[in-house]
Amino acid sequence: MSTIYFADPYASWQKGAIENANGLIRQYVPKKETFEHISQQQITKYSKKINMRPRKKLEFKTPYECFYEQIK
Repeated sequence: MSTIYFADPYASWQKGAIENANGLIRQYVPKKETFEHISQQQITKYSKKINMRPRKKLEFKTPYECFYEQIK
C-alpha cells in the first residue's frame, strides 16, 4: 500500500519536483503564454529536449537513459 500526500495550494516548497519540472517547461513556454496555441509536435519536441537533459540527481544521466536501463 502506498501513502498519498497532498500539497497545500500555493505551497511550492511542498512540491519541489513539480516546481522543477515547471521551470524546465517554462524555458520553452514563457509563463505569460498559454498552451492553447502550442502544437503536439512542439510539445513532443520540448519533451524530448527535457528528457535528454542530464540531471545531477541521476548522476548526470538523462531521464531517457535511466528509463531504458530499467526496462532492459
